[in-house]
Amino acid sequence: MQTIRLAVTTAALLLATTANADAQLSLGQAIAEADRAAYANRAAVSIADADRAQATAPLQGILPSARVETGFMRTTDPIGAFGTTLRQRAVTPAAFDPALLNFPAPVNNLQSAFVAEVPLVNLDAWLGRRAASRAADASSTSAEWTRLDTRTNVIRAYYGAVLASEKVAALEVGLRAANAHLAQATSMVEQGMVTRADALLASVRAGEVGADLAATRTEALNATRQLALVLGRDIHDLPVLPHELPASEAIRSIASGLLTSEDDTPGKRADVRAAASRQAAADADRLRARTAALPRLNGFARYDWHHESTPFGGERNWTIGIMATWNLLTSASEIAEIKGAASRSEVARVHAEAIRAQALLEVASARSELEVALQRLTIAERGAVQAAEAHRLVARRYQGELATVAELLEAQATETASALALSHARYGVITSAAAMLQAAGADPGIMTMLDGAER
Repeated sequence: MQTIRLAVTTAALLLATTANADAQLSLGQAIAEADRAAYANRAAVSIADADRAQATAPLQGILPSARVETGFMRTTDPIGAFGTTLRQRAVTPAAFDPALLNFPAPVNNLQSAFVAEVPLVNLDAWLGRRAASRAADASSTSAEWTRLDTRTNVIRAYYGAVLASEKVAALEVGLRAANAHLAQATSMVEQGMVTRADALLASVRAGEVGADLAATRTEALNATRQLALVLGRDIHDLPVLPHELPASEAIRSIASGLLTSEDDTPGKRADVRAAASRQAAADADRLRARTAALPRLNGFARYDWHHESTPFGGERNWTIGIMATWNLLTSASEIAEIKGAASRSEVARVHAEAIRAQALLEVASARSELEVALQRLTIAERGAVQAAEAHRLVARRYQGELATVAELLEAQATETASALALSHARYGVITSAAAMLQAAGADPGIMTMLDGAER
């Protein structure tokens, strides 16, 4: 039952591709969709937003703050009762009666206040703000790198699915050729020109090609599902794609332009810039930890109202002040924080150096791989032409009884393999070019120029 369902799904995909050529998803559309909906992109943006929001926390020690307070109290405490009466401006000569002072009646007080606090000198808060801002910058830049990496993955998945479709077409051609050879061998057996072994060998070859074709159709379906996953779609929401990869000349033109460019220094890469921002954040945090023991200076001002039952009732009192605090002895936790911040700064520095060194390696490797991919493309093009011609010549010789069926089938298999190799070579140049662009810190979306290329 599962085999039947798979066959039906594969057939539906092929029919939909044929019937909806105008609805084909272009590479540019695929990249735009992934920018918006890919799982990795959405997660990276959310992390960057969270870190950007967290960067506002140190503002508590930098910006003024204001609040309103209100609370109710009822007391018979002698000091509390007399102080409350005094705050309410309700003291009379009778209030100084020793008996009332010692045993006051319960007093109600509804206290209301407006409080403003003004940080004046908090160096650790300013440095904490700088560290948090640099960390937020690193997260935003990391999200940018994730977006570029997703674009590279989209290019691989998009043209990987197209490659699988092109392999299906090549094997369909091979199957038709194998069936034609089978029919030819069968006819020649009936005419007594060749032995029955020729027909049997041709039948075996046709069966092998048919099996390969069935497997490749499944591979094409899974490759399209993989693309849907990379785009952030449900794997059952399959895009309609072109049947063929772009022409070799269009691919070669883009790749050759990348190799002639000298602007491949990794300093502009988003991951390198993110590592540099993390190092700056760690350095700022190290300074913050060191300055935590320095004096802090803060000011405040408040208005207070005291009344028996009415909020903000009665006469208003005001208070202003300034307070300096200085921890003369550094605690064990503060010492641990200073050492920890210094270690984190060193780790960030080493990490930034490693990322930059890795970027240099990736640029050099990507350039070499692209050069090799172009060489393979040239060889594959020549091989495909030669294999097709060889197959044609052997077919004519077999028809004239000058070649064996084994030679004919081998020539046909070689032609099919050469066609598949050419498809893989074109795909290899595309993916190597995308990797080269990302490694150099450029946008792999440049590859959308292939959308209008001849196929």
